[in-house]
Amino acid sequence: MEQRDVLVVLFDRLQSLDVTGPVEVFSGASAAAPGAYRIRTASLDGAPVRTSSGLTLTPDLALADAGAPDTLLIPGGEGTRTPDPRLIDWLRTHAHRARRKVSVCSGALLLAEAGLLDGRRVTTHWTLCAALAERFPAVRVEPEPIYVRDGDVTTSAGVTAGIDVALALVEEDLGRDLALTVARHLVVFLRRPGNQTQFSAQLAVQTAERRPLRDVQQWITEHPAADLSVDALADRAGLSPRHFARAFRDEVGMTPGRYAGRVRLEAARRRLEDTADGIEEVARHCGYGTPEAMRRAFVRVLGAAPAEYRRRFQPAR
Repeated sequence: MEQRDVLVVLFDRLQSLDVTGPVEVFSGASAAAPGAYRIRTASLDGAPVRTSSGLTLTPDLALADAGAPDTLLIPGGEGTRTPDPRLIDWLRTHAHRARRKVSVCSGALLLAEAGLLDGRRVTTHWTLCAALAERFPAVRVEPEPIYVRDGDVTTSAGVTAGIDVALALVEEDLGRDLALTVARHLVVFLRRPGNQTQFSAQLAVQTAERRPLRDVQQWITEHPAADLSVDALADRAGLSPRHFARAFRDEVGMTPGRYAGRVRLEAARRRLEDTADGIEEVARHCGYGTPEAMRRAFVRVLGAAPAEYRRRFQPAR
């Protein structure tokens, strides 16, 4: 079996999970397939680094002694905001020698600073996408995907997305069955499709302060096929429709109808990804009156009809 060299770049004030998450994936793959990966960590001078959470990581070697890895992984963290110029110079000079380059979270800033993302489609943590696009206009930033692969460069969103990317690389290298073994051991999903949005309906909005409104939010999530009209939801919250609509918008940041639409779309996406249910059954289960209504919602928000979305993003079975 060909051994693939994974080199993780370390620097002060990095995000520790950006390192340990992918390393655990590659390490798990090597345990399941001995010799599959050689995992090394390297800092500029080979000296220990201190992460943003206060942990100290001791690298295996200095970057100057690292050679040409198969996979070069760049974590994110506070240290990417004011990076050591020597690190940028090293990336600019040596990163091209790696067969594939991977950044986690704000690690994309380092690759962009080194000129490695010009003309490419990329992503990063959603809070940094606007700044990345403004600072590096030659980079095509996509704020929603969990990760984006463009040629030999893969960029990913915040922290746990590094695990998704590492699992995808293991699946590419060693097959789905072995990647699934690693995912099960880590108790994570084998694959969230890279183009899946960083924003769930619940994460993209505020949580209401008042208990009745919070309960309604949760109930919507658990019952997407129910009557989610303002009148029905107001009755569940024990408020008049007018009072409920105003309070919901003020506390959640959007109207009840828009929130319900997001929840239904997310429920339908997950069902298309995770089941073999027909389009009509998915539409009915997720509260769309007709398959055509679901199709319009998918095209409007995701740019693809349900059948096309499933074809693109349902994991191989």
